[in-house]
Amino acid sequence: MENVTLRRSYKDVLFRRVFRDKESLLELYNAVNGTHYADPEELMVVTLEDAIYMNVKNDIAFLVGAYLNLYEHQSTVNPNMPLRCLFYITREYEKLMDKASLYSSKLQEIPTPRFLVFYNGKRGQPEHQTLQLSTAFQTEEEPPELELRVTVLNINYGKNKELLKQCKKLEEYALFVDMLRRNALKYSIEEAARRTVDECIRQDILRELLREQRAEVIAMSIFYYDEEKELELIRKDEYELGQEAGMQQGMEQGMQRGAALTIIKILMDLGEVPDQVRERLLGETSEEQMDKWRRLAVKARSVEEFLKAFE
Repeated sequence: MENVTLRRSYKDVLFRRVFRDKESLLELYNAVNGTHYADPEELMVVTLEDAIYMNVKNDIAFLVGAYLNLYEHQSTVNPNMPLRCLFYITREYEKLMDKASLYSSKLQEIPTPRFLVFYNGKRGQPEHQTLQLSTAFQTEEEPPELELRVTVLNINYGKNKELLKQCKKLEEYALFVDMLRRNALKYSIEEAARRTVDECIRQDILRELLREQRAEVIAMSIFYYDEEKELELIRKDEYELGQEAGMQQGMEQGMQRGAALTIIKILMDLGEVPDQVRERLLGETSEEQMDKWRRLAVKARSVEEFLKAFE
C-alpha cells in the first residue's frame, strides 16, 4: 500500500476537500437552499482555520449575499452542535466586524447566520432534524432569550434523495462512503479502501479528486473506518459500564461514568493511574472533554504521556 502517514484530522477532511473549490460549494449551497447562483465569485470562503473547539475545526464557512453559512460534517451523532456553532459564529463575527464600531450609535448590520450539519454516520437518524441550543439550558424559558438552531441533514446514500440529486458532488461523496462500508464487510479495511477508490475512479465518482490524491484518500478511508469501529466498541463498553455503575441520576450519567471508567481501564493497562486523575475523570460532565481524553488515552504509550496532554 502507498506509504501515507495517518493524521487524526483525516476523519472529515475528505468532505472538506470535495467542497474546497467555490464551484462545488456553490452547487451544494444552491441544492440546499433552492437557489440558482451561477457565479462562484459571489461566494466568499471565510472558514477560520484556527477556530478550534476541543481540537475540532470548523469545516466550512462562507458568505453568499447577506448570509453567513457554517457547514459541518459529522459521522457521529452530536447533540452539542448548537453550542459548538455558537462558539464558531462568535469567532466569525469578531473577524468580520470592527470592534470599535460596536460603540457607535449606528446599528451595525451583520450577515444572517445559517447552520447546517451533514450527517453520514451508521446510527439511524431522520432525514431532517433541527437541534436547538435552548435544549441544553438548565432552566427552561419560553421563549428563550438566546437561541441557535442547527439543521441536520442525513446524507447517507438513499436518504434525502432529492438533495443528492440536485448536488452531484454530494451524491458522489455519499456513494463513496457507502461503497467503502460495503467493501469493508468483505475485505480488510486496507483492501476495501483501495478497491473503493479504484471502483469510484472507474465509475466516474469523485474521479478527479481520487486520481490526483489516490494514496492520501486511501489513508483517509482507513482512518475513517477504523475510528467508526473504535467508537462503536467504546460506546458499547461505556453503556455496559454505565449500567454496572448503577447511578441513581439516570442512564445518561451512568454512561458518562462508564466513559470515565473506560479511560481509567485503558490507562491501568499502561501503568499506575494517580488518584487525582481518577477523581477528575469521574467528576467530568462534558461529553466533548471526555471524548478528547478518551482519544488521548487510546493513543498514549504510557500514563506519563497521557498526563502531559491531560493537563
